[in-house]
Amino acid sequence: MSELFDAVDALVASRSPLPSAEERKRLRVAHGLTLDDVAGALKVRRATVSAWESTKKPTEPRGPEREAYARLLKQLAEFYPAPVPATFTGAPAPAEAETLFTGPAPDAAVMTATENTQTPVAAAPAAAPRPAITTRSTSTSRRPGARKAAPAGPPAGGTDPRFENGPLAVVDVEDGQVLAYCTGGLVLDVPAKSLPSLVDWTLKEAKLGAPKLSGPGKDADPLLVLTEAALERYGLPVALTDEERLAGRIPEGHKVIKQLVRTEWKLTKRGFGPWARIYRPATGSERACVQLCIPSWNALDTRHWGEAGQLPPAELARVLGVYASRVMTPRGSTAVTGLELMTALHPPTRASEPDADGKRHSEHNPGSLGKAPVDCAPCEAPDGHPLLKDLPRFHVRGPAEKLFEEAYDWARPMTDAECTLRHLVGIDVNMAFAAGANGLVVGLGAPTHVKAPVFDAKLPGSWLVDLSHVDLSRVKVGKDKWADLDASLLPSPFTPKGERPEGPAWYATPTVAYAVELGYDVAPLEAYVRYESGRYLDGWYNRLRDAYLATMADLGVDADLAPADFLAAMDGYRGRDPELAIVVSAVKATVKGGLGKLRERPRGEGWRLGEPWRALSRPTWRPDIRAAVISRTRINLHRKIVKHAAFTGQYPIAVLSDCVVYAANGTSPLDFLPYKDGKPLPGGFKLGINPGLVKHEGTQDVLWGEEVRERFNAPELNLARYIKDGTVTDVDNGE
Repeated sequence: MSELFDAVDALVASRSPLPSAEERKRLRVAHGLTLDDVAGALKVRRATVSAWESTKKPTEPRGPEREAYARLLKQLAEFYPAPVPATFTGAPAPAEAETLFTGPAPDAAVMTATENTQTPVAAAPAAAPRPAITTRSTSTSRRPGARKAAPAGPPAGGTDPRFENGPLAVVDVEDGQVLAYCTGGLVLDVPAKSLPSLVDWTLKEAKLGAPKLSGPGKDADPLLVLTEAALERYGLPVALTDEERLAGRIPEGHKVIKQLVRTEWKLTKRGFGPWARIYRPATGSERACVQLCIPSWNALDTRHWGEAGQLPPAELARVLGVYASRVMTPRGSTAVTGLELMTALHPPTRASEPDADGKRHSEHNPGSLGKAPVDCAPCEAPDGHPLLKDLPRFHVRGPAEKLFEEAYDWARPMTDAECTLRHLVGIDVNMAFAAGANGLVVGLGAPTHVKAPVFDAKLPGSWLVDLSHVDLSRVKVGKDKWADLDASLLPSPFTPKGERPEGPAWYATPTVAYAVELGYDVAPLEAYVRYESGRYLDGWYNRLRDAYLATMADLGVDADLAPADFLAAMDGYRGRDPELAIVVSAVKATVKGGLGKLRERPRGEGWRLGEPWRALSRPTWRPDIRAAVISRTRINLHRKIVKHAAFTGQYPIAVLSDCVVYAANGTSPLDFLPYKDGKPLPGGFKLGINPGLVKHEGTQDVLWGEEVRERFNAPELNLARYIKDGTVTDVDNGE
């Protein structure tokens, strides 16, 4: 009987209608199959399968091949059903329109924003074994009768028809056809035969880009990510030579650059490198600029983007698309993007009110850093700065000459009581430096030098003050409430190494304010203060916080979980969706890198001691803002350490940046963090995913810690550096 049923199935399949050629190709590409894959499975030639998918004059399979092909397409259609196209006002009649389809994966939609308004975070596209995608012909999209594709997911804060295909595309070549993989599973056919024509196509037909993040700002330029196959197609090297890698660009005489010059396209001063920008001078408000990202030239640093550069095009488009919709379209490294995000949220200028003739003019945008750079104070200048050119060549500035606000790197030997415990447990502050930026008042203008000032905690600046009298053995932990502590087991809050200061030193405002909070008087000798100030980083913090929380929620870690549930959710969260885990890493790197760029040092370029370097020409070169954020982050951590010690009698073994290690009898943070009825110690450490709360960093045995310190003869080796997995590297005299 089964043989009869098989014969009936074959008879039906041999006569059943097959989907259109476009749908056949969509289903194949959606499952990640090549023409060779299908041809090998059906035992036909590659050209035969290509002919079945030809949009010009498709052929029809016959005999047993048709039966097997129909079975393949039927199964793929179950995995990747084509949704019903959306109806648009003013669309032509169905008989005249050619329907375009998109796959089911939701889109990381672009967001719109108005000045002083934060937009909701876009939903991340759901992960699938193979992303569903659709090939969309640009020649079709140009025809007046063509309908627009239905969006692949709900818009986040609205959509802009100028950028309906998303912020970016990954350009690849498959079977001789150039394809642009966009967010949401959409794939565009690319007709461009050269790089200049690819730029033209992107600006005129691709509908790529993103709306501005602030009212006075600018729309994001479209981003094209070129795979190795695309590089070969457009005459570019797949990898840079050692000389090119050192220069950060290909030579100006390269044939592709000559093509761009002949077609009147320009490159920025950094040339044609991993993050190239190709543009023509703007005419009025119209911009003509396309950015390229080239992963094989190390555009996507593995320290921050993991293996993103090795992902297939559709998956890479998803990763970068989620990042672009939640943070912004990448403008370079995560550090560059972090800095650009500050400017995008607070553009330096805005349009003025109409004058007597009804014309608007460019004027300073209040709350921004402006268009012109400002000099830092001498104490804020890093070594080699032009302000210090008159110092003796080998002069080493001490604390009384140089502002040195950096993250913690402190450790101490374990006490006898701590050695009797079984484990060392590390906790890590989520997005610590972002939390340090939240609500922080920073200077917006140039500094003013003041002699013998009265300290004002609301006034951002750098203060020369002696804090050596602050005694951590007795500190104020609340209103009219003091605590007695063992100061030998605590790091000083005033120095990165945790050493007690010995005399006057330069500090940022948050550090001096903490000395007052601990109950001690301060008397600054002098200061460089900034009377023009504001909460410049609030929007930046909110944007990155929302991106981080939304992506962690997609990975199953919500902000309202109970402590035990939170620890369980964090266990192995990266494995639930490795692509979104890459986005999390990139968001965190954007925070640290963006703050680091505020005090960018010379990067070659033939720089000499005492001469200005390129970064100094930016209004966003602001070492004082970086110092204030780091100061506040370190103080926030020390405040929690003190509250924890005052309440529990437990002291940290080591502190590294945003990681703190305690000795405990159990392996979990819950074995030493005080919780009562599910509520944490007020002002102390709290488990959770929000910035400023803590997560479990890692657990090792106490014997491991003692053995490592003994092996390297380093009783104060910072175990926080190795607590995550126990692997010890880069030990140099205990540091």
